[in-house]
Amino acid sequence: AADRGPADPVAAATGSACKVLAPVAGRPMVLRVLDALAASPAATCTVLCGPPAPALAGSGELRGRIDAGAVDWIAPQPGPSASAEAGLTHLGGGRPALVTTGDHALLTAGMIDGFTEAAAAGGWDAVVGLVEYDTVAAAFPGVRRTVTRLSDAAVCGTNLFAFPTPAGRSLVRYWQRVEARRKRPWQVVLGAVGPTAVARYALGRLSLEAALETLSRRLGVSVGAVILPWARAGVDVDSAADLALAEAVLAGDRPAAPAGTPAPPTA
Repeated sequence: AADRGPADPVAAATGSACKVLAPVAGRPMVLRVLDALAASPAATCTVLCGPPAPALAGSGELRGRIDAGAVDWIAPQPGPSASAEAGLTHLGGGRPALVTTGDHALLTAGMIDGFTEAAAAGGWDAVVGLVEYDTVAAAFPGVRRTVTRLSDAAVCGTNLFAFPTPAGRSLVRYWQRVEARRKRPWQVVLGAVGPTAVARYALGRLSLEAALETLSRRLGVSVGAVILPWARAGVDVDSAADLALAEAVLAGDRPAAPAGTPAPPTA
């Protein structure tokens, strides 16, 4: 739950101290994530890395959860992968772990349950949640998402990662190497998957299964993927457009008012 502070576009648009405290349909997005985790039986202990300590003063409910021990708060680290590693270290090495992000405002307990059940059943060390781009585009026409186009699927990330075994956590250190070479991340990717896989991807001949098999073999851990059926799993809040989309989705979740309920006043 760390970010760029008030300079973040979502924080700036909402006047929030940091992005994860920006209200989405009237509720800070990080609380929406924590609500989903609290409602899932899969999540038995929650570690929150960020927001920075000074920002906590702006959210009495979040501060209250931390003070009550419902959430373990730790200070954010310089980058996402370092924050993830700090959270996993705080959690301890013996238990399966789920990592998600504080801007996953549309996350639900059902998504968490479905993803963690499939991740546990797959027999992998590390698992990434994906959603097909066609699923997202059908639900939200015109939405802009980062798409990885493989020979058998075009997929988007869901900011859901599972580490069923301690060995899988080594992937976080690989992620840190990619971040450290952010100006030339392809060099790290090339070293991890090899030139043949990169060439096959460039030619549109690399399948998801082949990509995962290559990554697993070269990194020494089994890496799997779970394709999720929920379009909203592929939506995080990184921009004003994402914020508007998330609020529209959440507005559609609200039950209709009973007949005879007075309409709210209009400005």
